Amino acid sequence: MLWIEKYRPVSFEEIVGQERVVGRMSHFAAARSVPHMILAGPPGTGKSVSVECLANALYGDFAPENLTVIPTSDLFSQGRKFLEREERYAHLYRPEESVLSNFKRIIREYASLKPLDAEFKLLVFEGASSLPREAQQALRRIMERSSRTCRFVYCTCHSSAIIPAIASRCLPLFFSPIPDDLVASHLRMIIDRERGPENTVGDDDLGLVVAAAHGDLRKAVMLLQVLSETGRESGFRALSESETGQLALAAFSAIRNGDVPAACRRVENLMIEYGLSAREVLRELSSAAKRDFNDPRIATVLGDGDANLIHGHNEFIQLNAVVVKLATIVRENQGPANSPDMQASS
Repeated sequence: MLWIEKYRPVSFEEIVGQERVVGRMSHFAAARSVPHMILAGPPGTGKSVSVECLANALYGDFAPENLTVIPTSDLFSQGRKFLEREERYAHLYRPEESVLSNFKRIIREYASLKPLDAEFKLLVFEGASSLPREAQQALRRIMERSSRTCRFVYCTCHSSAIIPAIASRCLPLFFSPIPDDLVASHLRMIIDRERGPENTVGDDDLGLVVAAAHGDLRKAVMLLQVLSETGRESGFRALSESETGQLALAAFSAIRNGDVPAACRRVENLMIEYGLSAREVLRELSSAAKRDFNDPRIATVLGDGDANLIHGHNEFIQLNAVVVKLATIVRENQGPANSPDMQASS
């Protein structure tokens, strides 16, 4: 059994490192009063599981009937194939209509269903940043009509993708990356429970897992299980090397070739397709820069970009600005770290 499922929290008390958010949500459950919400934060920080715990606290044994999760990223990326494959949408799917029309019908149907032994139910949109603007505009109207019997929850890695018309109707709750000491403590608990002759993990290996997770507790647990069961660091390294790192390298390759628009598209794909937050994208770019470049100005640009994200309102604009500045530096140096110009500049 996968450890990320075996040790998945079922109550608020089991959620790690999100005391402020958990405190608010547990208060909502106790008061039986829940607003529409936007849960924003990096992957593996507890957004989805906190909604499940909220449903458990609100509905008890009727949680499955009163909690509906819509995988919006899969729905809009796969389109008709996803709708045709999902049995729960079979009675609502109309093949002659567009994906957007089918989506609106599905949401209206689920939002209109009467909750079971409760005043309202929860309708959750996983990967809400994948929602097209047209779909979000439709959701705004559905929210207004069904607010008495349904609460809408949007889970996203970057809240700037949510249109203001929806954001103004929701309470924003932010999930921060899990601190390394809490990640390590949680992993030690799992090691103690799973301890056996074939799955011993030392402190050095544990530190390696924590460093690779970057505050993503789900990723940390997954890497721990791989390392524990294989006993080989090579398998862990292969798993920890992600496609996102390769895409960041591809962005730098486009910059080196003078194709700034292509670099911007690759950076945006890290957020749209892979669900990274803007700060996580900067981290991937930083790792890629350390491999191929040796210019302190790049670190300065990435640091300024991180600071601007705190005050800026549009993550895509901020990241595009970072790409343009990086292109200027790379163009001036004309190549990677092993070129004579780069070595001279360092």
